[in-house]
Amino acid sequence: MDAPAAVFRVADLWRGTWMGPSLVRRGGSTLHYVGPADAEAAAIALPGVLLPGFCDHHVHLQLLHDGALEALAAGGLSRVIDLGGSPDTLAALAEPDPFAAAVEFAGAFLTAPGGYPSDREWAPAGSWREVASTDDAELVVAEQHAAGASRIKIALNAEAGPVWSDELLAEVIAEARVAGLPVVAHVEGLGQAARAIVAGVDMLAHAPFSETLPEPLIAQAVAQGQRWVSTLAIHADRTAAIENLRAFRAAGGEVLYGTDLGNGEQPLGINPTELAALEAADLDETAVLRALVGGFGRGRWKKRATWMPTRPSTSLDFTHS
Repeated sequence: MDAPAAVFRVADLWRGTWMGPSLVRRGGSTLHYVGPADAEAAAIALPGVLLPGFCDHHVHLQLLHDGALEALAAGGLSRVIDLGGSPDTLAALAEPDPFAAAVEFAGAFLTAPGGYPSDREWAPAGSWREVASTDDAELVVAEQHAAGASRIKIALNAEAGPVWSDELLAEVIAEARVAGLPVVAHVEGLGQAARAIVAGVDMLAHAPFSETLPEPLIAQAVAQGQRWVSTLAIHADRTAAIENLRAFRAAGGEVLYGTDLGNGEQPLGINPTELAALEAADLDETAVLRALVGGFGRGRWKKRATWMPTRPSTSLDFTHS
């Protein structure tokens, strides 16, 4: 049963910008911003500050241990987005749990026959699907959609195996569009970021790291509204990724916080190494906060919010939510 409506007064609140003392109303499982807090307003005082729920926009839950979702919530994450796993397994993990991070997922990697990550030992059964034709594209996209996927993940990794022709890439994207699902691309190898941008994918799963991209290509990505997930900390040499992300951000591109959790040893929660790498790419505290909350900075906050004892003064403070 949903909790009854209640109005709370908080010392500060963030919804794209800091709002100062504010009133929020809880209606069922949704928080609504009411407006500035009048000291005389009838409300329940809530110490600290409220922000939208923090999100890791790139995780692989099947590569983590049981109980990881609870640990992620304890580590400061309200929401995670899985970008490659068995859709049936992920659908079960996405069942609502008030004590765990909420889950959205892309389902299986869609890849060329013999393509990445089909030959990787770490890839669980069902976590990748080969697409060899237009008919395959229609079927495989429909499978992910039916399982509850909120986006489609494609692999364009020319360093690890075959990739689709431009024609088949366009067909896969077209099928995702018919299903109403955005497309997220893993791009690796010379020229693969350019292919994804020209094809019009909605998001890159990693800031491009195989090469430094030319300014006109980055400008095209920004003009198309493409978003990039950071995942800077996974690289031993972050030079190209940071340079590309810095240029993308400077051109007006939207950066999303993501760690590729499951890839190597990482904390279950907000990763301070990723935050430091974002700062190295010239994202200030406000930009890092926007990357953490994604598109959830305004309006209603459904089910999940972030509480902090005080307003953060540096990006590393976000690890203490």
